[in-house]
Amino acid sequence: MDIQVWSDVICPWCYLGKKRLETAIAEFPGDVTVTFRAYQLDPTAVPQPMPIKHALAAKLGGWERAEEMFAHVTSVAAGDGLRLDFDRAIAANTFDSHRLIAWAAGQDRQAAMLDALQRAHFADGVDLGSRSALAGVAASIGLDGAAALTYLESEAGTGAVQTDLAEARELGITSVPTFVIDGKYAVQGAQEAATLRTALEEVARREAVDIGQ
Repeated sequence: MDIQVWSDVICPWCYLGKKRLETAIAEFPGDVTVTFRAYQLDPTAVPQPMPIKHALAAKLGGWERAEEMFAHVTSVAAGDGLRLDFDRAIAANTFDSHRLIAWAAGQDRQAAMLDALQRAHFADGVDLGSRSALAGVAASIGLDGAAALTYLESEAGTGAVQTDLAEARELGITSVPTFVIDGKYAVQGAQEAATLRTALEEVARREAVDIGQ
């Protein structure tokens, strides 16, 4: 079974969705391959580092509404063992982060790179808009930090990210995470692990029926 996951690095529901998908796959008896695809919730530039709370307050309808949203997702994530610290999180354009994930994928470390970037953003207050900081995250999982920085300072990986973004538009993806299973079935949102496992089982059943016909 093939699962393509469109997600953004600084999307808390994507972080949670990844964790729940991992749990679902661990409980699913079939063979599953997962590929993470780039998506940007906000492709606009972030001219200078700023707390994500400041960046999102206006978009979410003010401080009170923003604090409610942050508290809700923080509580939900904690139930799945994830730590979200929005007091430390820094707003960033994620295009370079997605390029770095593409680079790590070429070294069979895609999921590890994504996980490290999400943890850096949500728990450690790392500015993912800084290429030197991104290179440091790469080094933290055993990759060559100097090579990562050289890569980021070039145009490498730009095409791969743009391809993912274009395919998301073609598929009509407007919210993430979105899981596309075997190129036919889409599941949206950070569904519970049990729900995702049921979806995998249903897809496996349908595919078996199709093969048998």
